[in-house]
Amino acid sequence: MKTLYEKEKKLNEVLEKLNLLNPQTPDLRETIANLDYQKNQLEIEKKDLETRYKNLLKEHHQLKVKLEELNKRRVIENKKELEFSEKIDELNQETDTLLEEVDKWQM
Repeated sequence: MKTLYEKEKKLNEVLEKLNLLNPQTPDLRETIANLDYQKNQLEIEKKDLETRYKNLLKEHHQLKVKLEELNKRRVIENKKELEFSEKIDELNQETDTLLEEVDKWQM
């Protein structure tokens, strides 16, 4: 986009200088008209690029929010998985204890 701004600035400077001249010759008028047309085209391109840039920023923000949400879900799922594993370990310990008690009673 830097080049676009530079081109636009140079064209504006040239147009200002040309407007100071007396455009009597047809070649000079044609050159001015051509430069003016190029300036308009650059302005159209600039607006298009700015619109696309804004859309990309918006899309980037949306993706960033989704990624943060997914990361939060992943952390929650990991926490739940850890808690579940701890509960299973507790149940295994209780089962072992109960089996030991049953063995004692059977003797």
